[in-house]
Amino acid sequence: MSIVGIVIHHHRDLAVRQARSLVDWLIERGDDVRMTELDSQTLGLDASVFPDEQFGEGLDLVVTLGGDGSILRAVELIDGSPVPVLGVNVGELGYLAMVEPGEEQHAVEGFLAGHHEVEERLMVQATVDRGGGLEVHHALNEVVVERGATSTTIRLSVSIDDAYFHTYAADGLIVSTATGSTAYSLSARGPIVAPGLRALLLTPVAPHQLFDRSLVLKPDSTVRFEVSGHRGARLSVDGRTLSTLDKGHTVECTASPRTVRLVRFGDSTFHEVLKAKFGLADVRE
Repeated sequence: MSIVGIVIHHHRDLAVRQARSLVDWLIERGDDVRMTELDSQTLGLDASVFPDEQFGEGLDLVVTLGGDGSILRAVELIDGSPVPVLGVNVGELGYLAMVEPGEEQHAVEGFLAGHHEVEERLMVQATVDRGGGLEVHHALNEVVVERGATSTTIRLSVSIDDAYFHTYAADGLIVSTATGSTAYSLSARGPIVAPGLRALLLTPVAPHQLFDRSLVLKPDSTVRFEVSGHRGARLSVDGRTLSTLDKGHTVECTASPRTVRLVRFGDSTFHEVLKAKFGLADVRE
């Protein structure tokens, strides 16, 4: 008997339908199914409901049905536990979920039989200092310090490995992993980096200056932001806005001691995924 967590995209009917079918199948097999209260209510199914803070304890596998956002929510829920994550792609432009709808039962069977691979993905850790104690966050994709909804350009002083680098005037700055290079960093014209590469990317968002390039840094680098102007900023981690930052507040980004374990099947390569997502021609012209 296995304990399988289910995380769904609440606003996609296909994800809800596929999740209901998967839960029924798992229960028929004699496996335990675990969901958050919100997911259980969305599905209208009887399953073991756990508080968010206990969701990852003792799980053998987490299955997400949605897009990359559902995988990011699962990563938040397991909170550093080394639970493998299997993504079913019921999204649009996702890079993390590789199993197609209708294949989830076969994929779970393959996982439980040991017919799978696990990719370890680097995470980034953000340590926030507001002068009254530190708070720590972990992200699979990115940590972002950016302007608030009503403010204009902010000023952020950046140090790399304890040496002052530059003060940016920009809408924000992103520190991403290689996995996150195809997320917000990509939309800010950052480079596409193979997800197996251990690196940190520093990408400015709409910089108001000549220097507008992304930096690809070693995984043991430390990137430190300080809000240096009078305009405040906000901190986001994997798309979740967590708090506001004022002048003098700092965010220090390093490689996290945590990793995310993504379940993979077959020989699909990152380059093939890119070709599919961008609609690149498969024939030489």
